[in-house]
Amino acid sequence: MNTQEKVLEQFDTATKEKPNNEIVVYNDDYNTFDHVIDTLIKACKHTPEQAEQCTILVHYKGQCTVKTGDLKDLKPICSSILEAGIDAEII
Repeated sequence: MNTQEKVLEQFDTATKEKPNNEIVVYNDDYNTFDHVIDTLIKACKHTPEQAEQCTILVHYKGQCTVKTGDLKDLKPICSSILEAGIDAEII
C-alpha cells in the first residue's frame, strides 16, 4: 500500500491591508433623482447606469455606498457631493 504524502507549500500571506473607506450617500426629501444621478456621474465618474442604480438604492434603502478607496482620494469627491446639496459622509 502506497502512502501519498501531500506537501503544502507555504506562502507568505501577510500583506499590507489598506483600510478602504467608503462614501455613503443618504436619502433626503428634497433632491431629485436626476440631480443625484447627475452629481454621481460628475463626482464619482459613474456611468449613467451605475448612478441610477445607486440613486434607487438610496431612495429605497435610505443609503448607498457610492465609492470606496483611500481617504485622500475620497475627500474631494465627498466634498463635491456635499456641495451639490446631497447628504453624504466618508466612513
